[in-house]
Amino acid sequence: MTGKSFNSSLAADLLHQPINLILQDGATFSGQSFGYRQSLSGEVVFNTAMSGYPESLTDPSYEGQILVLTYPLVGNYGVPPMHKEGGLLRHFESENIHIKALVVSEYSTESSHWNSWKTLSRWLIENKIPAISGIDTRALTIHLREQGVMSGKIIFDNVDTDFVESDKLNNVEKVSTKKVGTYGNGKHKVVLVDCGAKNSIIKRLIHRDVTVTIVPWNHNYLEMDYDGLVISNGPGDPGILTPAIDNLTRALEGNKPVFGICLGNQLLALAAGGKTYKLPYGHRSHNQPVRMRKTNRCFITSQNHGYATDSSSLGNDWEELFVNLNDNTNEGIKHKNKPFFSTQFHPEASSGPTDTDFLFDDFVEMIKKNKK
Repeated sequence: MTGKSFNSSLAADLLHQPINLILQDGATFSGQSFGYRQSLSGEVVFNTAMSGYPESLTDPSYEGQILVLTYPLVGNYGVPPMHKEGGLLRHFESENIHIKALVVSEYSTESSHWNSWKTLSRWLIENKIPAISGIDTRALTIHLREQGVMSGKIIFDNVDTDFVESDKLNNVEKVSTKKVGTYGNGKHKVVLVDCGAKNSIIKRLIHRDVTVTIVPWNHNYLEMDYDGLVISNGPGDPGILTPAIDNLTRALEGNKPVFGICLGNQLLALAAGGKTYKLPYGHRSHNQPVRMRKTNRCFITSQNHGYATDSSSLGNDWEELFVNLNDNTNEGIKHKNKPFFSTQFHPEASSGPTDTDFLFDDFVEMIKKNKK
């Protein structure tokens, strides 16, 4: 079924169904449904990217969240087909949609793109994801920036629900793989600790002659045969992931290269004895500027996180690697003597800029040097 034929029969009805988004502080925003009809609650966050909603909606780091897209027109290029290459979906960051609901200013009922497989509305309904259009997302975003991200709920047909306390949930457990798996057939062996890993991380490693063994977030990988360790992105508070922190603390006693990405940056800091804290409204966009410390090198990065590392809490063996130029928050750390480093941003991009893709090269070079 094409997106156009689907819209002509369904979208007109959907876009006349009123729906409310109610924030925990009482603020209410009204719009129309273009997704699945179900009352629910989740943490309300915003993303300022201008494109890439198939990647964002399938990013496990959004697990449990109601996502607000600030770009005013969403859905105009539809959703691509779910084709796989090497066991991984081509245009998506995981097998499932991970947001709890989607909020946009204007939903495009007509989608047009050479690779469009179905409409965004149809995709959301098939996956039982509520969605609201007609919301003043500028006003909603300003409210979240001033008051901080908070829980919200979407009410359908007067069926109420309780506000969820997202910070108390271990959503990493929900999104992590439940078994050990292998991708690629390269000469360098890398263990990827899956806290909610994006497909693009695996793809960027395979591209560099790496065999990727993906393991659950709490898996004891210390006795495994590997050349390097990657700690992935993921949702929620890193402080509750005690098994992952304990395993990483012991891994740091050795000398095999370690590369942390997003949540992996925070876990590396905690394993090194540092601290993390929650940001008022997080970094979720494709245009976060960061600078590499001790240099004048600046990069535009893709980010999706609500927690940050307190760089001042790190011990003398560690130093800050990158800093955010908007708010001076930490964007990466590294060990002064051992091959351990991390980034708070996403060097694999997808979706977003590819300025920092070279960090995967740096990691593989560390592996080669360490093996010699």
